Amino acid sequence: MSTIDTGLTLLRSAAGRVSAANGWMGNAFKGWMPTGLYARALLIMIVPMVVLQSVVAFVFMERHWNTVTRRLSAAVVQDIAALIDVYKGYPQDKDRDQIRRIAQQRLGLVVDFLPAGDMPPPGPKPFFSLLDQTLSVQLGRQIGRSFWIDTVGRSNLVEIRIQLDDAVMRVFAQRSAAYASNSEIFLFWMVGTSSILLIVAVLFLRNQIKPILRLADAAESFGKGREAPNFRPRGAREVRRAAVAFLEMKSRIERTMEQRTAMLAGVSHDLRTILTRFKLELALIGDSPELEGMRKDVDEMSMMLEDYLAFARGDSGEQSQPTDMAQALEELRSDAERHGHNATVAFHGLPVVTVKPASFKRCLANLITNAARYGKNIAITGQRDHRYLTVTIDDDGPGIPAHLREEVFKPFLRLDNARNQDEGGTGLGLAIARDIARSHGGDITLGDSPMGGLRASVRIPV
Repeated sequence: MSTIDTGLTLLRSAAGRVSAANGWMGNAFKGWMPTGLYARALLIMIVPMVVLQSVVAFVFMERHWNTVTRRLSAAVVQDIAALIDVYKGYPQDKDRDQIRRIAQQRLGLVVDFLPAGDMPPPGPKPFFSLLDQTLSVQLGRQIGRSFWIDTVGRSNLVEIRIQLDDAVMRVFAQRSAAYASNSEIFLFWMVGTSSILLIVAVLFLRNQIKPILRLADAAESFGKGREAPNFRPRGAREVRRAAVAFLEMKSRIERTMEQRTAMLAGVSHDLRTILTRFKLELALIGDSPELEGMRKDVDEMSMMLEDYLAFARGDSGEQSQPTDMAQALEELRSDAERHGHNATVAFHGLPVVTVKPASFKRCLANLITNAARYGKNIAITGQRDHRYLTVTIDDDGPGIPAHLREEVFKPFLRLDNARNQDEGGTGLGLAIARDIARSHGGDITLGDSPMGGLRASVRIPV
């Protein structure tokens, strides 16, 4: 049993190492892979095409091109060997006219005889030449004499010199007779047709990707509270189904918001009517300490009603439009100073941002009011880059403990020792602000301020 246990332990350890290696290789492969659908689809098309053509080209080069070249070179060398045999067997042809005639008319070779010892020095070899290698092998195998070849000096001819006993035979052969020269044509057609097919595939794929990008843009715009004009289902059947489902979901959400807005408008009208009657009756009764307290209660009820309705209504009904955020922040600074607070404002970047102006200004106003309630000095900073608009509001108040900074955003929550506790308030200021920020596709975070108090940061995509 101990041997079996030891073997199982080794197997488990090996399996763990293999699994870890697979995980590492998978993560590395994912890091190399493109993240976009367009790039991945192109990769899916290009990789099989390249692999297939590489295999076909290798098989052609290895089996066809090499084999044909070897056979052609061997045939040329055989003709040269036959001419050498004729030269040695028929010495009566002293001028070698018959050999030249036979070589040119019957074999397609130009033969000449040079004086002995007229062999040139070896020239530079090409980096890769199948013809040079094949001719060298065949000459050494079939003739077995000293030779010199030049496969690059003349474009259409191959020069071969062979050392004989009393002379040097110089042979000029057509390159096409010893070399399969149509291989480049095959490669050209293979690469050319593949390029044309790839261009057609890229154009087709781009048209298929466009509806998906439009759907993503429409969903992103809707998430930011903006309209997507001229959006309609396009593309393949699956993409059209997704677009139709998105439009139906968008219609249901808008219908729900419209119904909620209409209901809240009715409730607001009824409650405001009752509060107006209360105020009128209190005004007709007269003045007394008890009536003054009742008037304050009625005013507080009106303020609470407005906060409840604002939180429930959100920013529905308002359309997004380009807004000068630098000017909006300056107006908020002026409002804070009118209420007796020291406020500064700074903005960096392009100030025009597409938002729902009234709602977003209410979001920032709630944060500034919250900062002004507990701090004397306020610093408002705006910054816009190519992706986000960020507005930070710093104060020098007591701040909020780190473990409570998320709790203060809960609706109707009033923390006993938190800075958002407001006598007579509803605890909805920060909740309304975050709801508006998230309806724009962003969020609000709280942190420590360099001024010693709290920093509220609003970031929304542009």
